[in-house]
Amino acid sequence: MTGWPVLDAAIVGLIGLLIGSFLNVVIHRLPKMMERQWAAECTQYAQEAGLLPAAQPAAVQPAFNLWTPRSRCPHCGHGVSWYENLPVLSWLALRGRCSACKTPIGLRYPMVELATAALFFACAQRWGWSATTVLWCGFCAALVTLTAIDWDTTLLPDDITLPLLWAGLLAALAGLTGVALPDALLGAVAGYLSLWCVYWGFKLATGKEGMGYGDFKLFAALGAWFGWQALVPIILLASVIGAVVGIIMKLSSSLREGRYVPFGPFLAGGGFAALLWGPQALLQGMLSLLGLG
Repeated sequence: MTGWPVLDAAIVGLIGLLIGSFLNVVIHRLPKMMERQWAAECTQYAQEAGLLPAAQPAAVQPAFNLWTPRSRCPHCGHGVSWYENLPVLSWLALRGRCSACKTPIGLRYPMVELATAALFFACAQRWGWSATTVLWCGFCAALVTLTAIDWDTTLLPDDITLPLLWAGLLAALAGLTGVALPDALLGAVAGYLSLWCVYWGFKLATGKEGMGYGDFKLFAALGAWFGWQALVPIILLASVIGAVVGIIMKLSSSLREGRYVPFGPFLAGGGFAALLWGPQALLQGMLSLLGLG
């Protein structure tokens, strides 16, 4: 702690930049790890059911997790050196291209790092050096990761949503979020059940699935962190922005196969807005935007 609030916040923002670099690894690898696990489970089930021949001794597969193997270019396999893995700086120095094969490196990588750094800075500027800052920085890191994974794959991994939900409840129990535990519990239950009801209503009416169970869990987690009072402004903001983005993508013919837009990133955006401006201010802003304020 330096005694200079802005400098302290800048240090936390720098830490966020480094963590953002790791989040890029999580965003890329966690869905692949899940796919490998599902494939193994399906194969085992088929073998046990007699649908596939019994398992044969197989060569040991190389480890693949968040730590192993080291980062490589997905196009040419070039191992990324430490000096090529510095947040933002390396991307700029390499001009957004692999140093070996010159394949473009997505702009999303530095954007994730910068977004994480900005959110960490905002948390530190608000709460200083404290357990509360650490808590909300963890919340932001989880939402950034979920946003990118859901946008890429339409998956909201339980490995992130469920710990996020429990962390919100435990933080309320410890008095670190300013939300009373009964409000957090009610927020978690109402968040899950509200989207669960929307899901089944839409499915019964159309025969189609309008969202996934991960959306229920993410909304439940936001209810746990902000209390039931924040659910309406968060869902309003998420729905309005999601509808606008969906319309723009439809008009520009950029909708992906299946013509869907994942809802998780917009729920996460509502969570960020509630964090930065507060649920009440967010609600007032949404009502004014809709001409109801």
